[in-house]
Amino acid sequence: MASFEPCRIKMEAEGIAQSAISAFESTFNSLVSGNTGIIPESTISPVPELVHTDSITTEPDASLLASTVVLKLNGGLGTGMGLDKAKSLLEVKNGDTFLDLTAKQVICMREEFGQKVKFMLMNSFSTSDDTLDFFRTKYPTLAAEEGLEMLQNKVPKIDATTYEPATCSSDPSNEWCPPGHGDLYAALIGSGRLAALLEGGYKYMFVSNSDNLGATLDLKILTHFASTDASFMMECCERTENDKKGGHLAVRNSDQHLILRESAMCADEDEDAFQDITKHRFFNTNNLWIRLDKLQEIVDKYGGFIPLPMIMNAKTVDPKDDNSQKVIQLETAMGAAIECFDGASAVVVPRTRFAPVKKCNDLLLLRSDAYIITEDFRPVLNPLCNGVAPIIDLDSKKYKIVGALEEATANGCPSLVACKRLKVKGTIRFGRSTRIVGSVSITNSSDESKYVSGTIEDTDIDVSAETGLGLLKPTLVKTTPIAGQKPGTSGLRKKTKEFMSENYLNNFVQSVFDAVIAAGTNVAEGTLMIGGDGRYFNTEAIQVIIKMGVANGVKRFWIGENGLLSTPAVSATIRERGPVWQKSFGAFILTASHNPGGPEEDFGIKYNTQNGGPAPEYLMEATYANTTCIKTYKICEDFPTIDITKVGATTVAAADGSTSVVVEVIPSTESHVNLLKTIFDFDAIKALLDRPDFSMVYDSMHGVNGPFSKAVFVDELGQPESVLRNHIPKDDFAGGHADPNLTYAKELVKTMGLDRTGNKIDVDGPIPSFGAAADGDGDRNMILGTQFFVTPSDSLAVIVANANCIPFFSSQGGLKAVARSMPTSGAVDRVAKDLNLDFFETPTGWKFFGNLMDSKAIFKGKDYTPFICGEESFGTGSDHVREKDGIWAVLAWLNILAANNPDASKPLVTVEDIVKNHWEKYGRNYYCRWDFEGMDAAGANAMMDKMRADATSNTGRTVGSYTIATADDFRYVDPVDGSVAAKQGIRFLMSDGSRVIFRLSGTAGSGATVRMYIEQYETEKLDLPVASALEELTSIALQLCDIKTFCGTETPTVIT
Repeated sequence: MASFEPCRIKMEAEGIAQSAISAFESTFNSLVSGNTGIIPESTISPVPELVHTDSITTEPDASLLASTVVLKLNGGLGTGMGLDKAKSLLEVKNGDTFLDLTAKQVICMREEFGQKVKFMLMNSFSTSDDTLDFFRTKYPTLAAEEGLEMLQNKVPKIDATTYEPATCSSDPSNEWCPPGHGDLYAALIGSGRLAALLEGGYKYMFVSNSDNLGATLDLKILTHFASTDASFMMECCERTENDKKGGHLAVRNSDQHLILRESAMCADEDEDAFQDITKHRFFNTNNLWIRLDKLQEIVDKYGGFIPLPMIMNAKTVDPKDDNSQKVIQLETAMGAAIECFDGASAVVVPRTRFAPVKKCNDLLLLRSDAYIITEDFRPVLNPLCNGVAPIIDLDSKKYKIVGALEEATANGCPSLVACKRLKVKGTIRFGRSTRIVGSVSITNSSDESKYVSGTIEDTDIDVSAETGLGLLKPTLVKTTPIAGQKPGTSGLRKKTKEFMSENYLNNFVQSVFDAVIAAGTNVAEGTLMIGGDGRYFNTEAIQVIIKMGVANGVKRFWIGENGLLSTPAVSATIRERGPVWQKSFGAFILTASHNPGGPEEDFGIKYNTQNGGPAPEYLMEATYANTTCIKTYKICEDFPTIDITKVGATTVAAADGSTSVVVEVIPSTESHVNLLKTIFDFDAIKALLDRPDFSMVYDSMHGVNGPFSKAVFVDELGQPESVLRNHIPKDDFAGGHADPNLTYAKELVKTMGLDRTGNKIDVDGPIPSFGAAADGDGDRNMILGTQFFVTPSDSLAVIVANANCIPFFSSQGGLKAVARSMPTSGAVDRVAKDLNLDFFETPTGWKFFGNLMDSKAIFKGKDYTPFICGEESFGTGSDHVREKDGIWAVLAWLNILAANNPDASKPLVTVEDIVKNHWEKYGRNYYCRWDFEGMDAAGANAMMDKMRADATSNTGRTVGSYTIATADDFRYVDPVDGSVAAKQGIRFLMSDGSRVIFRLSGTAGSGATVRMYIEQYETEKLDLPVASALEELTSIALQLCDIKTFCGTETPTVIT
């Protein structure tokens, strides 16, 4: 007989509770002993008549509530309906999900009885994060209650041949499965919840499934359960023809115990008896009442667990790959525990207490007008149905997954209140005007979905030959996964030619749509925005995304004029543009940021969500998972090409009149510039710019910020167009590298009297007072004064120190919080401390800043706004948008300069003056960054791994005149959502406050970029050349990383 020991070792290594291991050992032993779990008809008898709850006359006793706990089983992902998140997060009705209605039921129950009835959830490892995030966001009071969550265990999948734990090298998480809801008992024991509940005086537990919204705590049933002194009570319903294939309640002949027989426990020869609803009359609703003290007695009797009958399911280790290893998943059912309790009983309840959603048939019925929501948030049959629910029979092949139902009802659910039976064969689309009366059968044998509208009464109709969608007809195109489509912190970036290869863009876009829709976004409502930085392939990609968006159900698009939208402008437009009913739910941004553009260079795509910020990690993880298993994508191939060079709206209607799509080309700069005008004092800035002793130049480096710089400086601030450099966007950035730093912004740097190292040079003619540059997508900035370079870290610190010069901050009572990325110098730290601001050090990636900005609005936490944040990589911004904003930083500096120069008759206070005054007050952080671009990825990763492995031995080590106080790999626990970001950069923190940091950039289109950061703090020697101040520390940094050995060079491509 196969040994359980390999399973025990695997489970113990995973930290699984002993109670769960013992329970799984019991079912495993049943498997290997040859026990099939079959219950022969000859060994059971029908259940005699049961008490019906309608006949209970016992007076309800509200005092029992103080010793009662309500528990909802919430471990299901709903994979059978095509879901990959907690099934309970599926919208049910009027915008409410299962969990919304459950939470509202609990709150209502507490208000009704004036008692805080204890509420618990049993989540699985697959549903926990989604569920807790939901409660923290929408019901923070419930989320904060002690003991809200109890986590379901997980068990190994069993190799169908060897009976050893199955393996899945491509995704080890596939090696585990949930053990069925019978794990309730092991989870109660192993988590310590059972003991805690008993100690807290709880005696009764009511358990039901989260998708059964009819199962609420009924005080009359609770009182009956308590008065009968039963140890366990099951709620049953009488079986109908629709229930005959499901399990039933029976009496075991050998000991007269009540037992459950599921379909998997029935022998083929007993099938007729199994389905005889006149013989076996009752089925389990999975609404259970349990005496907790009696449960403890059974647990003690069996040595720490309850032995439940085995349920065996044949599967594959990878559920998405039918050719993967054959496995057995062992499960147990919680209702089966009825046979373990002496004195167990059952009652018959009305169907109103059993309304689970197992298929799309159930969901359509629940969403329709056949059901209404009561004042206590229970879904009940509409009285107009006269007590009989319509029978829904959707084509099981076409409507197996929720997505198909969503498409069918994108224009609204049909009215079913007067329906007796609806049968659908093929794909059909309904609308709010569709009314089904009596018995109706609809057939569509064509390959295109057809629209039915108006009143359809007592008839069989065939709509196969009816007019379809015409130009809006979607096509399903077969494809296969393409390796390497894992998005980084700034989206997916690859070579342009790779994006232009067959299905590459299509696969990724479809994967995003699938992830966004699965996360609960109704793309048929609101607007999808599309724009980019104008690089090569931008225009073609926009047309593809429009056609795919239409096929996926998007009804309205906003496209930037000429396809141009800077990254901060996208965020601003999402947040600011209306009307409300047209608000954008998200955007595709076509950019590779500061990377070169052109047919031989880089292209990129990222998705931003409805708060204007980059897609959260869970959404990008879901997108990547979709790219690894994609089989088809949707596209409306006949949808017309949109002229994106002209502002205006194009409406394309379906041939059958069922729907239409609006594509609106919007002015690219409008929303962003209007927002900036509310943030800054444009009058003061204009007065500064108009001074005869002040001059400026703004270099857009042929990126997307050209039109924005013209709109701000020429159209709004009245400056001559000569202040703009390289402001005409080019699809290859005119052959340049649109990265605003001393190396690549050569023209501007020379104009400002500097070389690529920041040292002064002689130039012909006058040097402007102020210079700035933007990158390809307009989210980065570089600030310069006359022969003076402002490091991004210093720029951030100066803006924070002078924030009250800017109306956006001063009018809101001043700045509240500031954050910087870990590699950014500590210059701003001292300002934050001086001004008593909340301060955060985060990993790189704007999403971490976004969480802090949205702490109150989304996460119901502390309000950190107004807020300023920045990165050493020339990114600065505030909470006005959820992206870094290059032109915002430029205007911030101009506003600060204007505030420091109120009197035009006095000498100009320059950029250099402001920075040096800042150093006098706060000290100077000498700082530089070396970029080693295009390094071999394997060598770069090996270098990082070596430093990571040597962290402990390096701590305390003396190198030159420095002592390494701490060597570590930066790890960040998000104070807002609790998420953890590990392996964010190798740090060498010196005892004198100096720092050396190494990171690998994850956003390059090819090769790896090693970034080395060196920082030295000084309070006295404020005018040293940076290279001199950092000479020894730079040498030490090169020794610590040994980049020459791993990557073959010690010469950086860029020094900042």
